[in-house]
Amino acid sequence: MLINLTELFTLEGKEKTYTPDIEMKVYHGPYGDYKVVAEKPVTLRIINLGGKKLEVEGKAELTLVIPCDRCLEPVPIDLDFDIIRMIDLSESEEEREEDLDEQPYVNGYNLDVDQLVCDELILNLPMKVLCSENCKGICNRCGTNLNRETCDCDIRPTDPRMAVIQDIFKQFKEV
Repeated sequence: MLINLTELFTLEGKEKTYTPDIEMKVYHGPYGDYKVVAEKPVTLRIINLGGKKLEVEGKAELTLVIPCDRCLEPVPIDLDFDIIRMIDLSESEEEREEDLDEQPYVNGYNLDVDQLVCDELILNLPMKVLCSENCKGICNRCGTNLNRETCDCDIRPTDPRMAVIQDIFKQFKEV
């Protein structure tokens, strides 16, 4: 959803509250694409600070389905975070890039709410996602989910220096 910011420029100190819906159905993050299964409208309060500077304060709540880091089972993750941003519309694109303050959520005088939420999601995603604290993960040889079943794989750690000797033992087992 796009919010046109020009109506806020009429008076310094003017503020307006918006409650736009999140329109994205999939979050395209740096580590993968995660489905958005639940979302509430974003609450944004935008204040004109004067000189084409705006302060954006808000709150977003949504649920993403992220795979477990150990067993890859889908895990719903509830995210609830605050948004606080300063927007200076008097700067050009080149000036923002020089200041390393790129704002992909601002296009002209429009604020892209979905892009703003995406930028905040990068900062609010959990470092590690687990389906449970005692998740056993998957077998690194056959891929079996060890939470559901066991496998017959040899789980002893192999020393690469012993690979030649292990190949000799395998030949004796086959005969």
